[in-house]
Amino acid sequence: MKNLIQTLVLTILVLTTSNVFGQKTNITEPVDSTKIYKIELKDGNIYVGNILQKDSIHIVLRTSSIPKIEIPVANIKSIDEVDKSNLKKGSYWYPNPHATRYFYGPSAIGLKKGEGYYQNTYLILNSFNVGITDNISIGGGLELITTFANKDPLFFITPKVNFKVAEKFHAGGGVLYARIPSEFSSKSSLGTVFATGTYGTKDNNITGSLGWGFVGEEFSKLPIITLSGMTRISKRAALVTENWLIPSDGYYGIFSYGARFFGEKIAVDLAFINNPDIVKSIIIGIPFVTLS
Repeated sequence: MKNLIQTLVLTILVLTTSNVFGQKTNITEPVDSTKIYKIELKDGNIYVGNILQKDSIHIVLRTSSIPKIEIPVANIKSIDEVDKSNLKKGSYWYPNPHATRYFYGPSAIGLKKGEGYYQNTYLILNSFNVGITDNISIGGGLELITTFANKDPLFFITPKVNFKVAEKFHAGGGVLYARIPSEFSSKSSLGTVFATGTYGTKDNNITGSLGWGFVGEEFSKLPIITLSGMTRISKRAALVTENWLIPSDGYYGIFSYGARFFGEKIAVDLAFINNPDIVKSIIIGIPFVTLS
């Protein structure tokens, strides 16, 4: 079991180390003067605009505020094509780095090949996700308490497939398989097989999912229902909600709401989990914090 966990973590680390946050355009590749590019320099400065001229020595760029700026190729770290939807009133908003997930559950928007992220929850649960292809990703994780205690750790594996069906609609599905220590349950494996659909853009979307949970070899007769949403309110922040209806003598609801604060390569989720039982003791709900 320990070898399986080590292999999973090592595989994900190897795949994500080469290009954790997406594909970069080769500086030597041809460019289109009608398209918009983001040029990052080796000193950290970033320029966004149309490339007017390009040779092996210099690039001539036009931005929204500078008609013409000449940049030495030797000073350039990377060149990336920018989707025009990421320009808001002349200002560049980098792509949402975590459009593929809400607080915990996934959207049907997938990671691209080579993209990936690491997520830490409560400083205890650690997980990774990486795009194997543009339509297939795999994730996994483990918690640290039983791992450091040299016991059988809690860990999970979650492969996912996703497809862009229309301009603003994605569909997908996957499996969440979790292995829990035998001291906590007589049935050590549980999880869910799910199908999901997302409507909207990477910045503003809603997702509905149906998942059939299983404990051991026994599946639930009724599906777990989730409804989640995200809306980006600024360059560095989004509002997020994720809500679960779990079959248990009818349905038992778990709701969450909060905010995500992010840069191009890091995000922090600050949220609250609540339901009719929790609200009796903690009105605003149980705090939920993740770093990714």
